[in-house]
Amino acid sequence: MRKPIIAGNWKMHKTINEAKSFVEEIKGSIKETDVEAVICAPYTILKDLKEVTKGTNIKVGAQNMHFEENGAFTGEISPLMLKDLEIDYVIIGHSERRQYFNETDETVNKKVKKALEHSIIPIMCVGESLEEREAGDTKSIVKSQVEKGLEGINHEDIKKIVVAYEPIWAIGTGKTASSEDANEVIAYIREVIKNVSSEDISEEIRIQYGGSVKPSNVEEIMNQSDIDGALVGGASLEPKDFIELVNF
Repeated sequence: MRKPIIAGNWKMHKTINEAKSFVEEIKGSIKETDVEAVICAPYTILKDLKEVTKGTNIKVGAQNMHFEENGAFTGEISPLMLKDLEIDYVIIGHSERRQYFNETDETVNKKVKKALEHSIIPIMCVGESLEEREAGDTKSIVKSQVEKGLEGINHEDIKKIVVAYEPIWAIGTGKTASSEDANEVIAYIREVIKNVSSEDISEEIRIQYGGSVKPSNVEEIMNQSDIDGALVGGASLEPKDFIELVNF
């Protein structure tokens, strides 16, 4: 049985005090259920988030990391730094990183490997653009991203990864793939993983959907056969909305 995972991606939002207030408001309302709740926050907030979430079932994630442990990489954060803070998750390959910061399938692969090496669970993002979708290339794009992202990773490590299917055209636009469409692509991703590793691994790995997920549609999305969670942007910024998302 795959444990559902709802992860909020705060992107470039919230100060330390705002983050503390957010957690204080939600921590009594997140049910102790079989759903995993994660907040992926800016680097400046991570240490304080780890402190204020102690004793709760809320996990903390970063939004990116470098694939080297140290070096002359001004402005970057290494896996050792995240491990030092006992960070649970890290988002890797988000479409905004790919679009604005030159992230590639090759760097995604390096980062996923390094996160696993340091026992940080990677949330590996894949997804097609509107142009690629309209051209009928969704499956070929997603297949390539998944295969390249998982290249050289052993089977036992693959099942530790969380894959997030985020169609680029649905991120921050208010547009959402229908739950059936999202489920179809995620089922296909599971097939790709089966071919890369094994059927057992493909059945164990958790795959999220991301793209304008909100309280009003999360239950329908989570009721699909192959969707194991959601990676949520804007709707994760408000305490009330985050509570509803996790307690779907």
